[in-house]
Amino acid sequence: MSTLTEDDVTAQAASGYRPGRTLPLRVELVRQLKRRRTLIMGGILAALPFVLAVAFTIGGSPGGRNDRVTLMDTATASGANFAAVNLFVSAGFLLVIPVALFCGDTVASEASWSSLRYLLAAPVPRARLLWSKLVVGLGLSLAAMVLLPVVALAVGSAAYGWGPLRIPTGGALDTATATQRLAVVVAYLFVSQLVTAGLAFWLSTKTDAPLGAVGGAVGLTIMGNVLDAVTALGHWRDFLPAHWQFAWADAVQPHPEWSGMVQGTAISVTYALVLFALAFRGFARKDIVS
Repeated sequence: MSTLTEDDVTAQAASGYRPGRTLPLRVELVRQLKRRRTLIMGGILAALPFVLAVAFTIGGSPGGRNDRVTLMDTATASGANFAAVNLFVSAGFLLVIPVALFCGDTVASEASWSSLRYLLAAPVPRARLLWSKLVVGLGLSLAAMVLLPVVALAVGSAAYGWGPLRIPTGGALDTATATQRLAVVVAYLFVSQLVTAGLAFWLSTKTDAPLGAVGGAVGLTIMGNVLDAVTALGHWRDFLPAHWQFAWADAVQPHPEWSGMVQGTAISVTYALVLFALAFRGFARKDIVS
């Protein structure tokens, strides 16, 4: 004897009901863009280049230490260098925050407001609700990662001029090539943060406390960075996403090396797909009481 699913019953009860048209992405996007935490996070990322520019103005141009030139030492060489330095100083922690926030706060916040059950009673299928929130969360995370280097490139070009990207090890990349390489860097940073997004999104479906989901994802990401610093783990560190988070530095070389970025992408995507699958599977069976 066949059984009717929840969607079948709903479709029979409401003529014209289309599950795929519930909670459109544009509606969810507008809701998230209007939230205060989105505006605050965007303001912090946009302000970072100005803060660094002021710091260099007050402290003077950075210089090499012990005849060793690093990326930070080339920060004021051009706008492209300034943008690269902004990505370097924020990749390890600052860029983790918006990803964890946009992906971890999305479902848990609805539960904390006691509006999640009303969304499902609209009725919005559970998979559709998660899909809309995941796509918007990832989209806002990508927008945050694009915002930082774009503002940094504009601020750096205004302060230090539009020029080639000076490479600490010697040589330079012309402006067109540098722009392309920076775009590759941003894309890789986004992919490398998919693990944090997966952790935050999965935790968001398990708890009614947004801070718990966001803080849990940030904490586990930091734990991964700590484990990667334990050299005694040897080759086991290759399976940690944190081990490959700065592989993008190979893309801003005269002759780029892609192997590290390929391995980092494979690790991050694998972990992320597992975590996203756990989120959808667990949420489909969860009793929604808030």
